[in-house]
Amino acid sequence: MAELRSRRSNLAVPGSNPRFLEKAKGLPADQVFLDLEDACAPLAKPGARKNIVAALNEGGWGEKIRTVRVNDWTTEWTFQDVIEVVGGAGANLDCIMLPKVQDAGQVQALDMLLTQVEKAHGLEVGKIGIEAQIETAQGLINVNQIAFASPRIETIIYGPADFMASINMKSLVVGALHPDYPGDPFHYILMQILMAARARGVQAIDGPFLQVRDVPAFEEVAKRSAMLGFDGKWVLHPGQIDAANEIYAPSQEDYDHAELILDAYEWATSEAGGKKGSAMLGDEMIDEASRKMALVIAGKGRAAGMARTSSFTPPEE
Repeated sequence: MAELRSRRSNLAVPGSNPRFLEKAKGLPADQVFLDLEDACAPLAKPGARKNIVAALNEGGWGEKIRTVRVNDWTTEWTFQDVIEVVGGAGANLDCIMLPKVQDAGQVQALDMLLTQVEKAHGLEVGKIGIEAQIETAQGLINVNQIAFASPRIETIIYGPADFMASINMKSLVVGALHPDYPGDPFHYILMQILMAARARGVQAIDGPFLQVRDVPAFEEVAKRSAMLGFDGKWVLHPGQIDAANEIYAPSQEDYDHAELILDAYEWATSEAGGKKGSAMLGDEMIDEASRKMALVIAGKGRAAGMARTSSFTPPEE
């Protein structure tokens, strides 16, 4: 997990809008996903494929992860989405996002299709990752198998709006807490997705918050999944990007402390440090479990480009 790329903010961009595609290049999102599914009307999908291929090949995306969300396998568009986008811009594409994943077989089918297109166009086989979106009750039941369905899997993503419809949930603000519910109605769903992702060693991404101009409410919802351990969240509006980037990165204090733990534990277990299995860092006892927790926080900070502001000095004898 510590070596995976940062996906704190995942910006949705409709493939049918060239102006939005161009604007997205200059926004500070960690990942952009260019959408061929819900953001595109059926009649606009063929043109959106061409827009996306052109935008990817024109470049200018910087260090962003470039993802395209294709249509789900129950539609007539999925096959052609992959053929045109990967065939036309596969060298400039990082991942394909598959929505409404129901079972492992759907991921495996996408994997096989990607392999065929990569071979046909002289691309590196296996280079393009898969992001699996869980949006139905059946998908959640099968999420463990989905996470292990392909070595291409990079993220497991929660899709709240379709999921709420799938289970006939009473209308709530999508993704938000609700005063009529004595607790968090989404906790079980988020934890199932998180456990599957962590067991597989990939990232877990929270879905969108639809009240796009209510940034304080977005922050409240994002802090919930960040506290659980999610790596990032979809953003539907540029105003949500900075909040996501801050919430899903460790604080400077936590990042510095994690780096200090790693340095202190490495020294304590060395010959010079006495080959100890545990040691004191100030008033805190650290051991192998401390190192593992610190690796997670330090990994997220490094992926987010954070720089440490403290250094470790071995104690004097």
